[in-house]
Amino acid sequence: MTGPTPYPTFLSPLTIPTAHGAGSVTLRNRSVMGSMHTGLEDAPWNVAKLAAYFAERARGGVGLIVTGGYAPNKRGWLKPFASEMTTRLQAARHVQVTDAVHEHGGKIVLQVLHAGRYGYHPLSVGASARKSPITPFTPRALSTKAVDRTASDFARAARLAQKAGYDGVEIMGSEGYLVNQFLAARTNDRTDRWGGSAENRMRFPIEVVRRTRELVGDDFLLDYRISLLDLVEDGQTWEETEELALRLVEAGVDVFNTGIGWHEARVPTIITQVPRAAWRDSTARLRAALRAAGVATPVCASNRINTPEVAEELLAGGEADLVSMARPFLADAALVAKAAEGRADEINTCIACNQACLDHTFSNRKSSCLVNPRACRETTLVLAPTRRRRTLAVVGAGPAGLAAATSAAERGFAVTVFERNPHLGGQFQLAVQIPGKEEFAETLRYYTRRLEVLGVDVRLGTEARPDDLAAFDEVVVATGVEPRLPDIPGIDHPKAVSYADVLARRVTCGRRVAVIGAGGIGVDVAHFLTHDPAETIDDVEAWKSHWGVGDPALDRGGLTDRKPRAVPREVYLLQRKTTPIGVGLGKTSGWAHRAVLKQSGVVQVAGVTYDRIDDEGLWVTVDGEQRLYAVDHVVVCAGQESVRGLYDALTAAASGTAAGRHLVGGADVAAELDAKRAIEQATRVVAALPG
Repeated sequence: MTGPTPYPTFLSPLTIPTAHGAGSVTLRNRSVMGSMHTGLEDAPWNVAKLAAYFAERARGGVGLIVTGGYAPNKRGWLKPFASEMTTRLQAARHVQVTDAVHEHGGKIVLQVLHAGRYGYHPLSVGASARKSPITPFTPRALSTKAVDRTASDFARAARLAQKAGYDGVEIMGSEGYLVNQFLAARTNDRTDRWGGSAENRMRFPIEVVRRTRELVGDDFLLDYRISLLDLVEDGQTWEETEELALRLVEAGVDVFNTGIGWHEARVPTIITQVPRAAWRDSTARLRAALRAAGVATPVCASNRINTPEVAEELLAGGEADLVSMARPFLADAALVAKAAEGRADEINTCIACNQACLDHTFSNRKSSCLVNPRACRETTLVLAPTRRRRTLAVVGAGPAGLAAATSAAERGFAVTVFERNPHLGGQFQLAVQIPGKEEFAETLRYYTRRLEVLGVDVRLGTEARPDDLAAFDEVVVATGVEPRLPDIPGIDHPKAVSYADVLARRVTCGRRVAVIGAGGIGVDVAHFLTHDPAETIDDVEAWKSHWGVGDPALDRGGLTDRKPRAVPREVYLLQRKTTPIGVGLGKTSGWAHRAVLKQSGVVQVAGVTYDRIDDEGLWVTVDGEQRLYAVDHVVVCAGQESVRGLYDALTAAASGTAAGRHLVGGADVAAELDAKRAIEQATRVVAALPG
């Protein structure tokens, strides 16, 4: 920092005493890159890629980095042959990672995570032999001696991390993994010294911390990720959480990171429909409880904090001492540096979509980021500078076109963007209208500002013709998609309207509406039509009430009865397929979208044959029986078709040769809600252009 900043607390250093003040670790600011398992952790041949990934975040100014989870033994694996820290050879490989971070002034801790019953393999173990609803394997209950050995394994993993050059470790005690499983009656029905009473259930995490501190000494940061709200039945009470925190400090914890909800919880905690900083009150409550007990241990806020403005508000208000932003550092590795340099308007903000990060992780794929496809690909997706100034035209300013334009300009191309509409964004302009997807506007804000900074010539309201493009060295056609009209009698009836017209508010639907097509767009339209406009994304308490999030001091696990939603319309969501509606939605967010449909009373019908649309409404046949849905409007969400007339014209004019012309995004493949593919494809196409 060279002058005044709007984020003085966020950017201020913090010295954390370790081992009750016997040592200390100083962080250059209050930002924490929270743990994310990217898939790069699981194989030794990816260590160089992992080092490059963390180095870019350290170069971007992150104060403290937390790695993905590393098991302390094989039974703690997340999946077969997953990441672990159990041998000196493994520790030696990690020196490359820690050196890369330290070279750029950052600090890094290794997260030690035992999956417990969440392990996706037949060797899994748990506090008790209770199967998880999110894995197919029933764990074996650890014996009394095995529990004792596992606590020592955590300490050994920490000592190996110390040898590897890490500044500390984070003990993963939340999200429903093994340590958390010991703490909750839901998953701990033991009758030995490790179960039974709340005091006995706390013994395992306390022993893990105590043994770790004994083994690593004083000058090593011991971070514990504590579950503030389990959000599952028979979870912990707030009284138990407070007591655990105080006893963990006595055992050797230096800082608390915070976690919200188990992975099996039926309350969303981090996806885009969750309000920003929705869990701040829980963090503030823990911090206040520690201070009231005379304990100054720093507390880190987490979950759905994605801008330096929100981080500063939390820190300056005394609600937290540090702020963890995990996915935001996938979206923009230089988030902190931009904030410090007065360029916060240039931050590529995380939109919490989960499509390329957690959805990939839970599908056993390498993680990345929808808005930043270079994340976790720092060594393989490189935007190399051009050797000479070349010209490039981009036709279409949806997500694919915007990604192509900014990537090309970053490489050094002279870029001109042609967009026939008076605004940027394409399908993202519609996405931001969906309740819970307001964050998508941040991506449009980022690209708009990025085009300005890079000096791209943007021509809005201009439809490009082949003659306009003849002089350019390269042309990227990103003309997107248009709604597909199904062959249904009466599809031209006034009751039948396009989803695009509804979301753009050119059409206001009546009280009873049928939605044809139950893919991602159909589900979004159903949410749009049933959302109470009086409730905004900032109304945290209303949001919590609909999901049954209560006061943990009164409601065990933080769960209470759900408050019904106020629904302005009666909506029928129909599809031709006989499969359950919503099965193609995101792996980690689809269940929540389906839950909202149910909460809003949306009638879902599969296996539909559409007969006709007339003055009476929509006629369909289901299971051989004809039905009439007497609706005011029929919203058509029956897929899209690529708009590629310009590309075909360019191809014809060039006698079929493809040199210098590139088709990307929806114009290439008309797959709905596929900004992830569109942005990555456009970035890769530009990265491969000759310079």
